[in-house]
Amino acid sequence: MARRRTTFASFRMGLALDRTTLAWIRTTLGIAGFCFGMVGFFRSLEEKNPSAQTVWLHAGAVRMGVVLIILGIVATVLAAGAHWFTLRRLQRGESPVLTHWPLSITVALLLSFIGVYGLWALFMG
Repeated sequence: MARRRTTFASFRMGLALDRTTLAWIRTTLGIAGFCFGMVGFFRSLEEKNPSAQTVWLHAGAVRMGVVLIILGIVATVLAAGAHWFTLRRLQRGESPVLTHWPLSITVALLLSFIGVYGLWALFMG
C-alpha cells in the first residue's frame, strides 16, 4: 500500500511540474503578445501622425518589446531547466528541492525594473 501511494505521489508531482511549466509558457507567450501589440499600437500611431515624438515613442516601444521578449525567452528556458532538474531528482528517488530564490520572484523583479526604466525613459527622454 505504501509503495502504491509513493508511486501516485510521484505521478502527481510530475503532473504538477507539467502544469507549472505550462503556466510559465503561457506567461511568456502573454508577455510576447503584449510586446507585439504595444509595438503595433505605436507603429499605427506613428503612421497616422508622423512626428518626431511618435517616431521616438515607436522606437522606444520596439526596444521595450525586444527586452521583454528576451526576458520571456530566458524565463522559458529557466522554467524548462527547473522542470528537467526536478524531474531527474524525482526519477532518482530524491526529494524535490525548493529554491531560495524562485523564478517567479526573479521575473517579477525584472519586469518591475524594466517598467520603472520604461517610465523613466518616457518622462526624461
